[in-house]
Amino acid sequence: MDICPKTRWLVATSALYLVAVCRSVAATGCLKQETPQFCSPLIIGHGGASGYVPEHTLGSYALAVTLGADYVEPDLVVTRDHQLIARHENDISATTDVAERAEFAPRRATKTIDGKQVTGWFTEDFTLDEIKSLRARERIPETRPGNARLDGAFQVPTLQEIIDLVKSLQVSQRRVIGVYPEIKHSTYFKRLGLPMEQLVADALHKNGYVGPEAAVFIQSFEIDNLKELRNMTELRLLQLLDSPEMRPADQDQETGITYGEMATRAGLQAVGQYAYAVGPEKSYIIPWDKAGRLLSPTSFVRDAHDAGLKVHPYTFRRENVFLPLQFRSGDAIGDMAGEIRAFLDAGVDGLFTDQPDVAVRLRGPCL
Repeated sequence: MDICPKTRWLVATSALYLVAVCRSVAATGCLKQETPQFCSPLIIGHGGASGYVPEHTLGSYALAVTLGADYVEPDLVVTRDHQLIARHENDISATTDVAERAEFAPRRATKTIDGKQVTGWFTEDFTLDEIKSLRARERIPETRPGNARLDGAFQVPTLQEIIDLVKSLQVSQRRVIGVYPEIKHSTYFKRLGLPMEQLVADALHKNGYVGPEAAVFIQSFEIDNLKELRNMTELRLLQLLDSPEMRPADQDQETGITYGEMATRAGLQAVGQYAYAVGPEKSYIIPWDKAGRLLSPTSFVRDAHDAGLKVHPYTFRRENVFLPLQFRSGDAIGDMAGEIRAFLDAGVDGLFTDQPDVAVRLRGPCL
């Protein structure tokens, strides 16, 4: 599926209209906020439908739902005045027009975030009102020039606006749609006096997402904050796994455990003590050879299932630059469906994708 510029624009303007009416629709309580009907695998719109519309915008989330996604996934960061917003990182240099705003030039700074030096503009230095004055931009315009045509079409959304949009779309779609937030840089924000966990739990509870059957997963690359959340909420938790040699930011000076160690059979048993599911980078399940071709599946899915964990790998994208060699084609777009089939055969329970329509066509309707 290739969404033309006109369609992208229609989606953008339609989403803006939906936001205007969603609060009154959401208040009607037309649908309980319970988990979607049985769907296997669950299809999670990564940043929305970010292969077609700039990620973490209301247009992207709206398109993901209309394309059939079961869940939309906002990455959450926090503002100076403790407001939860959706951005891939707290550095908003590449995903907004902040660099062109002269009044914010003095706020450019260099910070150490999870052990890495980053120079840019950071959400924790802005109020929500200031963030709302900015316009969202495509994060990878070289790979997705079509998305970049929508630069400036959207504001940066709050978590509440995303929830309101989802609830309004549930009415028009006549199905339950889930929210799958990721807490970004938990330890970093805690050290700034901006802890996110209680904010996230309170926001979800306030909107009727309560208990393990609610249509919500909360995810993080860190460990301690998920354990904290286990004492704050009964909502389902997912432990993300980055590259094997890397460490969770909260463990670097504590246990020193690596994601690779967490992905062992014993490591997954430990994760199963506090999480409902695990979200591995795809190569934990099916690695690539040196030429970039998919190899045979590992025991990861079996080991995770034995630990009582569901498996939701990330991220499936159709552009050749992201695909294994055997699924690339002569133009910029390859055979993502072929890659997804290999992971379905390996037994995954859900998947994060930038193009949810491709996965929906493969899976078919939910039962």
